[in-house]
Amino acid sequence: MVPHTLILTLGCAVLLPSLVRADQGFIEGASATLQARNYYFSRDFSDIVGPSQQSRAEEWAQGFILRASSGYTAGTVGVGVDLLGQLGIKLDSGSGRANTGLLPADSDGKAPDTYSRLGAALKLKVLQTELKIGEQTPNLPMLTFSDIRLLPPSYQGASIVSRELPGLTLQAGQFRSGSLLNEAGDGKMRAKLGHLPQLGGDAATDRFNYAAAEYAFNDQRTSAAVWYAQLQDIYNQRFYNLKHSEPVGDWMLGANIGFYDSEEDGDRLLGDIDNRALYSLLSAGHGGHTFYLGYQAMFGDDAFPRVFNNVSPLGNEVPTYEFAGADERSWQVRHDYDFAALGVPGLTTTVRYIRGDNVDTGLGFEGEEWERDLDIGYTVQSGALKNLNIRLRNVTARSNYRTDIDENRLVFNYTWTLL
Repeated sequence: MVPHTLILTLGCAVLLPSLVRADQGFIEGASATLQARNYYFSRDFSDIVGPSQQSRAEEWAQGFILRASSGYTAGTVGVGVDLLGQLGIKLDSGSGRANTGLLPADSDGKAPDTYSRLGAALKLKVLQTELKIGEQTPNLPMLTFSDIRLLPPSYQGASIVSRELPGLTLQAGQFRSGSLLNEAGDGKMRAKLGHLPQLGGDAATDRFNYAAAEYAFNDQRTSAAVWYAQLQDIYNQRFYNLKHSEPVGDWMLGANIGFYDSEEDGDRLLGDIDNRALYSLLSAGHGGHTFYLGYQAMFGDDAFPRVFNNVSPLGNEVPTYEFAGADERSWQVRHDYDFAALGVPGLTTTVRYIRGDNVDTGLGFEGEEWERDLDIGYTVQSGALKNLNIRLRNVTARSNYRTDIDENRLVFNYTWTLL
């Protein structure tokens, strides 16, 4: 943990007694949860274009995520504190099976027995405007909350959200460092283009800046948003988004349309970047069924850029393949079912198929790929294990220019409410 985060943590501890004495709302508005997550991850793969150095990644780990949030002190400016504690414990791993993203990997390729992190954020609130400074887990179209492994990534910096006008949300912020989802420390931020992380060289920065305006109207069923983000000296990005939902008889129809425009920034640490990404995801829900149809297209000379190692809200991106290669076009069909409609509450399924082609591989041939996902989830409804969530994912992904993947994940989640 960098020194400024440690100083902030100690400062919050010093402030706490005086804040409690100043106003009991600081305590009365507090909440705290402890989430236990048991995660098994297995991925078999082979390299289509050459020999693979590691044909399998398989690890099993136990994680704990503590989130504590105070209320606000009284007065014109309310003051509060958020805490985030994370602990990862190795249950099974090996040098020939590491790098699943669940656990760190030492220089010898082996995962340590444990890794942990503790961070804090100071928050200030005036009316409907809130400023946070410190450890945060943002969920932005340019920096999506990527809780896809054992522990979520976090970022250190400042953010402000204002909702002073009905329906209008304004946001801005700057993050100075990031903590990856399988590391305890933090450091400069790097980029990922399509499926390729840019981890070598000096292409790292300590500035991620963003600003946004979002307006919801039509009884909150329609929203329009404009975003700007800059991974300083690497790329900058604009995002335009329109969402709408419409009840039609017993059906609920939905549309999510987005467009990203990305280019190189400042010192161009990764050289020129040229990408425009368009996606559309249409939905139709009836009873326990929800059907989806998605189309996604990349334009320009490069794959879609994002902060490593985050996912994005692109319509056809999934945690295995991104379908965001240079010039790629992709289609998605998906079906979700909630078995509560059949009298089995807590049981849900998702079946999804995505196919992409027209990829500019730079290898002299057109890239093609497809992926099939099956997700089964169940939340225990009663008894001693009530609210225990169990999720199983099975994936088959194939490509003619990148790694084939056969994947299985089994995740158990349970959350205790402490306050």
